[in-house]
Amino acid sequence: MSDYKYQSGFGSHFSSEDNRCPGALPKGQNSPQVCPYGLYAEQLSGSAFTAPRTENTRTWLYRIRPSVVHEPFKRYDVSKNLTHNWDEQYPNPNQMRWKPFDMPKETEKYDFTQGLHTICGAGNPRDRHGLAIHVYTCNVSMIDSAFYNSDGDFLIVPQCGVLDITTEFGKMKVKPNEICVIQQGMRFNVKIEGPSRGYILEVYNNHFKLPDLGPIGANGLANPRDFETPTAWFEDKNVEDYKIISKFQGMLFVGKQDHSPFDVVAWHGNYVPFKYDLQKFMVINTVSFDHCDPSIFTVLTCPSHRPGTAIADFVIFPPRWSVQEHTFRPPYYHRNCMSEFMGLILGKYEAKEDGFMPGGASLHSIMTPHGPDVNCFEGASNAILKPERVADGTQAFMFESSLSMAVTKWGEETCQKLDASYYKCWQNLKKHFSMNK
Repeated sequence: MSDYKYQSGFGSHFSSEDNRCPGALPKGQNSPQVCPYGLYAEQLSGSAFTAPRTENTRTWLYRIRPSVVHEPFKRYDVSKNLTHNWDEQYPNPNQMRWKPFDMPKETEKYDFTQGLHTICGAGNPRDRHGLAIHVYTCNVSMIDSAFYNSDGDFLIVPQCGVLDITTEFGKMKVKPNEICVIQQGMRFNVKIEGPSRGYILEVYNNHFKLPDLGPIGANGLANPRDFETPTAWFEDKNVEDYKIISKFQGMLFVGKQDHSPFDVVAWHGNYVPFKYDLQKFMVINTVSFDHCDPSIFTVLTCPSHRPGTAIADFVIFPPRWSVQEHTFRPPYYHRNCMSEFMGLILGKYEAKEDGFMPGGASLHSIMTPHGPDVNCFEGASNAILKPERVADGTQAFMFESSLSMAVTKWGEETCQKLDASYYKCWQNLKKHFSMNK
């Protein structure tokens, strides 16, 4: 049985059942009086029941035991650096860059849940408005435990190490240069093959969707058929003190049960976890002159209620051809009404080849100026413009948001990875102005 099943459309209706139990999906209705194989019917809703049909998301799960079979939840202070307290630090409008975040030491044992660290964010999960950006660093697998997020969706970007993720819907193996989205309420377990590190974009408002293409037309950017969802897989397994870890209103809680939660034999619906290979992104770019806005590189978006304005966009800068004429080809200097958090999965970012390293990050806050460093500016200004490949062997990405994000104490102080000399990369930009030119 393959781990994944290609689907014909993104956001359409999916269905899956484990080959060991053919016919597990009920025929003709969602919740019959008695389900096949003596299963329980359970619905997982990702939207209000009365949401418009185009936005209504839910999936029916047919499982050995309903998920309600667990002991009461109790506080679980296992991740000291997971927070949504955006007032613990004084605001900082400066350009910020982090060196690669540390992996756990060999003497420390951290699984995915224990290795969550919040860097920055805005809003409040209680109000269902905002976002948070985390990194995870872990060196052991989750054992007899599952995690779910009551607050929002997780978009996970592995940078180092392969994640073997088991969900209620089946299994997903996610490698660096791939992403996965585990939506609100979905239980999952993460096993690793070695020390692992990556980035997480969490959104509270809505779910991630493909951006509208507008004048681009029917094709381009991320193709719906390239998104993959798990095929059904289940385990009927009794486990003493299996831990169910819940992220609820920004805090962690744990409830125990005596069996694996991954006992879903069949499912159908349009509310599912999914993964995507970033190498399949179809780049759109100029073939005449000028530098297009980075929005042409948007893979997924979480829209706000303001048209064309996102709570968060996930944007990548993949390998591509650059052919513009009479154009400064790297990103231009700019100030933005959006917050821009960047990470680097591999290689060297085209606009800053020194200092910005895989496993590190940068944050350029709302209206904080930024742009290419001195070497990039001088090189691009004097280059002979001919068609050339850009960013080969590299994958940089951006979490962009309309919200003004605050940096946590861990991000600004505790992690000790903030690069205090970042501002110096622009200090030697020369004055070229002359009245005679």
